[in-house]
Amino acid sequence: MAEQTPEPHVSVRGTAANFAQEIEIGSHELFADEPVSYGGTDTGPSPYDLLLAALGACTSMTIGLYARKRSWPLEKITVSLHHAKIHAKDCEECETKEGRVDRIWLDIHLDGSLTDEQRAKLMEIAEKCPVHQTLTSEINIKTRTV
Repeated sequence: MAEQTPEPHVSVRGTAANFAQEIEIGSHELFADEPVSYGGTDTGPSPYDLLLAALGACTSMTIGLYARKRSWPLEKITVSLHHAKIHAKDCEECETKEGRVDRIWLDIHLDGSLTDEQRAKLMEIAEKCPVHQTLTSEINIKTRTV
């Protein structure tokens, strides 16, 4: 039986003239581009910046939800992220030892009068956000011409 294809939820349009892209996500519209230093016009965040934003937003939402459900005194969550390609040989915890690997640094600051145990639990919960789980699992992308 043939696999059913879901209707697109995200639509991205651009031209061959430059890197600038128009993105539609449901009723939302945003833009992506590359910085001028990479040949873009900087009309929007880069694709990697959008990826980091998705991870950061999901992480913050997951932490906040967990704390709200327990009525913990968490007031504010700040997630700061950075992405780089690093040499695999410099990554002790990586399986790959040749070439380069993607590294994401995810720094979380929790404001509120939390106990040490609550802070530790929220840091543990941070890695359970759905986007984090997707990025650290096997991903299967089906690319087709339509």
